[in-house]
Amino acid sequence: MTEFVLVYTGGSYPETEEENAQIMEAWGAWMGSLGDALVNGGNPFTPQAKTISPDGVVADGAVGTPATGYSVIKADSLDEAATLAKGCPHWRHGGHISVYETFQM
Repeated sequence: MTEFVLVYTGGSYPETEEENAQIMEAWGAWMGSLGDALVNGGNPFTPQAKTISPDGVVADGAVGTPATGYSVIKADSLDEAATLAKGCPHWRHGGHISVYETFQM
């Protein structure tokens, strides 16, 4: 099996405690449904980021659309990983998910 990184972008934060509880319940249910495919549940990112250019200059902010979090799963193919990612609740609050295949070095 290969590991895949799910990179979350966009989405909104809950406005109420009730909404937060619902979102956390959905995330817990999805992660539980992954079973052994879940390698690392990941974490959300803060908005702070730095970008380092090839000449070593450091600037505030991310390149492109800022990532908002990640998870790591394992699957037999990119298509299978994308199918597993479809169950993730991140898209329910306006977010997007990119699935990246990793390889061992």
